[in-house]
Amino acid sequence: MTVAKEAPGTVEALVAAKEIVVVCGPGGVGKTTVAAALAAMAACHQGGRILVVTVDPARRLAQALGLPLSHRGAERVPQSAFAGAGAAPRGELWAEMLDTKQSWDKLVARHAPGPATVQRILDNPLYQNISSHFVQSHDYIAVERLYELHSEGSYDLIVVDTPPTRNTVDFLLAPERMAEFFSSRLLRLLTVPYRSRFVDIASRPFYYVADRILGSQFLEDIAEFFILFQTLSEGFVARASEVARLLADRRTAFIVVSTLEAVPVREAGAFIGFLPEKHLHLGALVLNRVLPPYLLESGLAERADQLCALAGELAHDLCSAGGPLSGYEPALVGRVLGEVCTNFNNIGVVARREAAQRSELPSTPVVVASVPEFAEDVHDLSGVLEVGRHIWS
Repeated sequence: MTVAKEAPGTVEALVAAKEIVVVCGPGGVGKTTVAAALAAMAACHQGGRILVVTVDPARRLAQALGLPLSHRGAERVPQSAFAGAGAAPRGELWAEMLDTKQSWDKLVARHAPGPATVQRILDNPLYQNISSHFVQSHDYIAVERLYELHSEGSYDLIVVDTPPTRNTVDFLLAPERMAEFFSSRLLRLLTVPYRSRFVDIASRPFYYVADRILGSQFLEDIAEFFILFQTLSEGFVARASEVARLLADRRTAFIVVSTLEAVPVREAGAFIGFLPEKHLHLGALVLNRVLPPYLLESGLAERADQLCALAGELAHDLCSAGGPLSGYEPALVGRVLGEVCTNFNNIGVVARREAAQRSELPSTPVVVASVPEFAEDVHDLSGVLEVGRHIWS
């Protein structure tokens, strides 16, 4: 990948030095758009093959990039889409939405001891339900797929759009929890009676109650699934360790996205504190939908108050003969001017509140970028690139 030399302290310089960028933060703050914007800007300015992959089941990413809403693997964003947005990328931008079921099937095929075991696992009713619908399975397969994509070496940069913060923690802890699961007491409780006719006396009440509530066939399906699943344990545990090392590697950076509202700031602050605990590297903070800084300039509120007090007099001058609003009703124009002044001051209150929320973040990285509030929602590649320009340098 061709990299332009940039001054340190920019998102561009950060991204140029990484192979994986994980975009995370609270829900509803624009992570999907920021992830797409980072990948699009990297394709435009740094070249190479760039992949943005969404772990969030929402399909806004594909819609924003003009891609079909499918799970057919990675698809390239066409050059015509960039041309329509007035851009000429130096590299290629690819996008992929995670297919949980397909990825689990591939993982089973990789780690199972033989084709017969693979088929028995794929046919098991519990496996079919877990691999399609269980949230924690989605978290694990997401990091597994990230590891697989990085190992293939087909992309110079992978940008990952994660679920909201609370789910992102599950996403990051999924490898560790998978390794713990294979040595858990619950797994032994579920499989012992089907491995041996002897059942510990202390365990009998558990099986008696479970059989009464769930039924013996359901228990058999569970036991068969976990007995078969244990044949994969060695491969899963080894891979979980490799995935954890990749997430903590210096080639991986985390970019936290938040708005400056109270709840998102608290969640983002907690997540920023969580990363070093797990030896993960915080690269940048992106503050989205931020009001312009001029609203914080000293004396603006007083000027707006003065204008509001003079609204009637100014309206009369504006509507007088020869004035720019000649012929308009002065009282009506005065009310409009008064409303404008009042709204300006209200927005100033919100801007000062945002500044206070920003100061409450427990710590911030060297790189902090701000994206302003746009008049319209971002729904196409032009909007994605506009977001990227605010983040990039």
